[in-house]
Amino acid sequence: MAGVTRLGSLFAHFEQFDRTVDGWFDPVRGNPTFDRVAFLASELADHSMAWHISSLGRALVQPSFEREAVRLAVALGVESALVNGVMKPLIDRPRPDGWEDVAPDVRRPKTASFPSGHSSSAALNAMLMTAAPPPLRPLWWGVTGLVAASRIYNRMHHPSDVVVGLAIGVGLGRLARRLPS
Repeated sequence: MAGVTRLGSLFAHFEQFDRTVDGWFDPVRGNPTFDRVAFLASELADHSMAWHISSLGRALVQPSFEREAVRLAVALGVESALVNGVMKPLIDRPRPDGWEDVAPDVRRPKTASFPSGHSSSAALNAMLMTAAPPPLRPLWWGVTGLVAASRIYNRMHHPSDVVVGLAIGVGLGRLARRLPS
C-alpha cells in the first residue's frame, strides 16, 4: 500500500502538466466537429476493435501478414491484461474532474484512469503495424495521436495517463517485435 501512496504523491507532481495540457483543449471543446472526431476516435478504439479489424483486413489483403496479425492480437491481449487487469486496479487513479459532463455520448469507463489503455493499445498497434516499412506508417502514428488526444479532449484521462499509456504501448511493441512470430 505504501507504493500506491507514493504514486499518489507522484501524481501531485504531474498536476501542473495535466492542467496545462488539458487547458489546450478547452478552446475547442464543445465544437461540434471536434466533438464528433474525438468521440469517434475514442469509440473506434474501444476494446482495441479498430486495431483487430485493421489487422484482420490487412491479413486478408496481404496473406504474408497473417502471422503478424496473430502477434498483434496476442500482444493486445497481454497489453489489456497488464493495463486493465493489473495497473489500473493497483494504482486506482480517479478520472479527471468533469469527465462525466464533457463526452455524454462516449462509453463510460469502468476502470481507473491510470494509465490510458486506449493510448497504450493504439501505440502498440502502430508499433506492430509499422514493423515492416509500409507507406502507411504516418497514418498509423497519426491515428495513434488522434486516439490519445481524444482521451484528453473527452476528459476520460489526465494527460499524464495518456503519456504513460503511449510509453507502455511503444515498449510492449518493441518487445513484441523481438519475439519470433
